[in-house]
Amino acid sequence: MKDLGLQPNLLTYNSAIELFGMQGMPDEAWALVDDMKASGITPEVETYRFLLQSVRHAPREATWSVLKMMHEAGVEHTEGTYALLIQRYLSDSNLEMAFKLLVEMENRGLTPTLQTAQGVITLAAQRRMPRLALELAENFEASSVRRLDMDVWVSCLLSASECLYKEGVLHLWPKVTDDIKILPDEGCAIEVLHTAGRHGLPELAMDVLRVLKLIGAGLQEYHFTPIIEAFCRTNRVKEAFSTLTLMRQNNIDPTADTALPIFDAIRVSTDAIDAAWDALEALRAEGQTIDITIVNVVIQASVSLGDLQRAFGIYQTYAELGIKPTLDTYHFLLSGCIAARHRELGDRLIAEMKEAKIKPDARTYERLIVLCLTGEIYDDAFFYLEEMKAENLYPPRSVYEAIIQRCVVEKDARYTVALQELEEFGYTVSPELRRVISSGGNASNGKNWGRRRPEKDSESSMPSR
Repeated sequence: MKDLGLQPNLLTYNSAIELFGMQGMPDEAWALVDDMKASGITPEVETYRFLLQSVRHAPREATWSVLKMMHEAGVEHTEGTYALLIQRYLSDSNLEMAFKLLVEMENRGLTPTLQTAQGVITLAAQRRMPRLALELAENFEASSVRRLDMDVWVSCLLSASECLYKEGVLHLWPKVTDDIKILPDEGCAIEVLHTAGRHGLPELAMDVLRVLKLIGAGLQEYHFTPIIEAFCRTNRVKEAFSTLTLMRQNNIDPTADTALPIFDAIRVSTDAIDAAWDALEALRAEGQTIDITIVNVVIQASVSLGDLQRAFGIYQTYAELGIKPTLDTYHFLLSGCIAARHRELGDRLIAEMKEAKIKPDARTYERLIVLCLTGEIYDDAFFYLEEMKAENLYPPRSVYEAIIQRCVVEKDARYTVALQELEEFGYTVSPELRRVISSGGNASNGKNWGRRRPEKDSESSMPSR
């Protein structure tokens, strides 16, 4: 143009600088700015916006130079220049500075662009700040006719659920699933389930289960455990029991871990166990199938409270309830026998377990050995240890430590054999066990091996059939 004698005007310069800005060519853009100043043309706010755009990938010092030039020229920022500055900070994951500029825009009465707002909200969600992300999202839509993209709301929901932010999840779940009509993926749904379980939100948990079915997720045990926890946190043990039955109907086998929230809820007192049994009876009266896990967890809670008589009383109702005991049933009852030092009752349990053709596992043998060690005569502990090894079951370190401690206390030289086996299995001798051995049993952990309970306590806990 200059060769033809034509002088570029402001529009011409801005158009050329815009082109260099889009291409990320800062040197060329700066040259044009210098040229337009030399030609007596004063850069305007759009000129600086295009210049900021051109230095977006350059070192930060280039951005500061543009801002200094704007300040010296008395040029105020617009939505466009703020958008470029905020985007620069977002690219560096600098949420604090991006948020600072966003607040500065609001104080000046400027509304951020949709892309700018979404970028800040998404970064806040990714930085595990769901409360901030939700507030920014709500404020933007309240002050603008534009709507945020759907994935922004999903990001907020995911962040809120990952942080167990109750209020955020309660607000965002219906907004995403009902208002925006989006079905979150399984990962997001599971995070929402965890929030529902932690805060006792069973209705939310059941709605998440509905969504999981809609998206075709294969239901697993870990989908139901938060639902059970949610019911238990709101003292709705009956519904928690029904969830265990629902799992079985979906071909999912509940375990003792699945029922752990129920156990924690009813172990607090005998009144809580009574209420749980009443809930079980109510389900039975309604014609619902009583799952074995339901009865097992009531036995487990009874044993936890030291009520062995109640636990065995429940055990004797299995036939009436139309269920059969499982390995967990016997494990819970054997734990009660250990606490009560009731070897005779434990022997009867093992006999009935064999009659039911339930194969013992390593945990069964561990309980049997410890039970034997509670009596005055504990030779059977060695018998069960050998039987355990013959079944190719790996004795845990706790078994050897229990045997060694009892032998040391009783001055039984067989502790050296057990100690040798412990080391042959690759276990290390714990500092506590070393103290017991070196002290000749005087530093034992206070289990009072072999001391019988008063006769009336031992016999009274033996239920009659």
